[in-house]
Amino acid sequence: WLGALRFDNLALRSLPVDASEEGGPRAVPGACFARVRPSPLHNPRLVAMSLPALALLGLEAPAADPEAAEAEAALYFSGNRVLPGAEPAAHCYCGHQFGSFAGQLGDGAAMYLGEVLGPRGERWEIQLKGAGVTPFSRQADGRKVLRSSIREFLCSEAMFHLGIPTTRAGTCVTSDSKVIRDIFYDGNPKNERCTVVLRIASTFLRFGSFEIFKPPDEYTGRKGPSVNRNDIRIQMLDYVISTFYPEIQEAYSDNSIQRNAAFFKEITKRTARLVAEWQCVGFCHGVLNTDNMSIVGLTIDYGPFGFMDRYDPEHICNGSDNTGRYAYNKQPEICKWNLGKLAEALVPELPLEISELILEEEYDAEFEKHYLQKMRKKLGLIQLELEEDSKLVSELLETMHLTGGDFTNIFYLLSSFSVEIDPSKFEDFLEKLTSQCASVEELKVAFKPQMDPRQLSMMLMLAQSNPQLFALIGTKANINKELERIDQFSKLQQLTAADLLSRNKRHWKEWLEKYRVRLQKEIESVDDAAAWNTDHVKVMNSNNPKYILRNYIAQNAIEAAENGDFSEVRNVLKLLEHPFQEAEDFREVKEEAEEERATATAAACAEESGSRLPYCSKPPLWASELCVT
Repeated sequence: WLGALRFDNLALRSLPVDASEEGGPRAVPGACFARVRPSPLHNPRLVAMSLPALALLGLEAPAADPEAAEAEAALYFSGNRVLPGAEPAAHCYCGHQFGSFAGQLGDGAAMYLGEVLGPRGERWEIQLKGAGVTPFSRQADGRKVLRSSIREFLCSEAMFHLGIPTTRAGTCVTSDSKVIRDIFYDGNPKNERCTVVLRIASTFLRFGSFEIFKPPDEYTGRKGPSVNRNDIRIQMLDYVISTFYPEIQEAYSDNSIQRNAAFFKEITKRTARLVAEWQCVGFCHGVLNTDNMSIVGLTIDYGPFGFMDRYDPEHICNGSDNTGRYAYNKQPEICKWNLGKLAEALVPELPLEISELILEEEYDAEFEKHYLQKMRKKLGLIQLELEEDSKLVSELLETMHLTGGDFTNIFYLLSSFSVEIDPSKFEDFLEKLTSQCASVEELKVAFKPQMDPRQLSMMLMLAQSNPQLFALIGTKANINKELERIDQFSKLQQLTAADLLSRNKRHWKEWLEKYRVRLQKEIESVDDAAAWNTDHVKVMNSNNPKYILRNYIAQNAIEAAENGDFSEVRNVLKLLEHPFQEAEDFREVKEEAEEERATATAAACAEESGSRLPYCSKPPLWASELCVT
């Protein structure tokens, strides 16, 4: 089945490859790649495969013997056997992690296998993530485990089907080989199964690929492994632009500064549009370091990501992001900061005064334009583009925030709101809308104080008496947030469910009236209101997903898989291939149908929530305890 793959490994022919055969972690100067060998796994077996992703490589669904094809995929995509034509290598890059330059990083767990020519002549780099030690593994073992691999596999495909630029995932293969992981860094390690994901993209080069030339950093003292090798920087720019931006190479072939400026302008705009897409589906990446930013504008490296449930602009999906550097509302400015670091890494081939001007002129304007265009589609504003639309969107988000509204489900429901809705139906609609808002119990969990009162008291005293010491161990923002949490939690003790419902209905009525007025302007500007309404609903339904990869859905699939049942991973994958519609094979699960739909293990995972929830449901209370680091 895999014999059909045709390799043509352009990156290894175009960029310097380290000549050393030395194994194990080491510095890799003067090279973009180091040759490696995948480490075999014991008894590899397929968890799931994405046929739409594998089709990019020219692989069709195996009709004759699917079991043999699964076994073949497990053998080759675990790294136990190397495909003919593949040349395994690990890529060298650096990065700014949480704002500080970390020096050499590189593919510590991922391996480039080669580039496969697709059926239409396009070129796809394929990678194994979790295939063993490379020169860039540092103190780690080069392995990934089942839970993180399932999350990356499912989210790569979910993002593609949402229409968001992303790397893809072809297969997820687990094994009986085990590694020890301390999941929450709390001294409770456990054995977990080694698992490998086949990743697919036009390239996995990133901003950090250009940071290998960085001289010693003024704050950390660390430097890139290829300082003073401007010849390699030129090689990399030639390769990246001619391969992935051929129209720019063609237009500026005789002027490298203009060419490099055009390339920087294009990656700036692509990155701005990408982040706007994330914001519009409530996606939080979690670790937006410069080494996790794609040089072609894709979502790359799925780690502690999360789709936001209850709308909170300061939502932090990564449990180890203590300062909230990568919070939902910080993503646009962080990606701009990262582009600034890319600009620094391109000097002298692109002078900083040119790139900084491009960044200032292009990034914010492109982000705001794309964000508002997308939000207009989500609200079905298809006819007019009015200045007031930006205010309508921000007031919607403020209403969501005040009422604890579920980001995905509120948008999905709005397509059923009509300008001419009669009073009784309006009340029904309001009931549906408020049912997607946080309950008193959910709010109590969300605002539960996180610090011991004595610890908080000590920190407040320290902030007064010794500000310098306080600055080393805490931040003012964190303390203020904790005080706000205590205040909110205290108010919630007196709040009844009826009071909350009444308050939420009042907020939503106010916003819906503004929305109704705006929709009325749309109708007044067209000749055929019925045709407008059909298009309005169609556009909303193709821009507001019903299904996203919520943490609790991923967790149920992971727990079932850890018990040897991969069916839930495969079910969720199929569901996420059709995020905007009710897939025919996914009738919503009612309590009475629970036994019929759910396997025993998946049902056991959902036991705490009382019943198996529909995949489009806002999360059960137990999901608030999930922590991804």
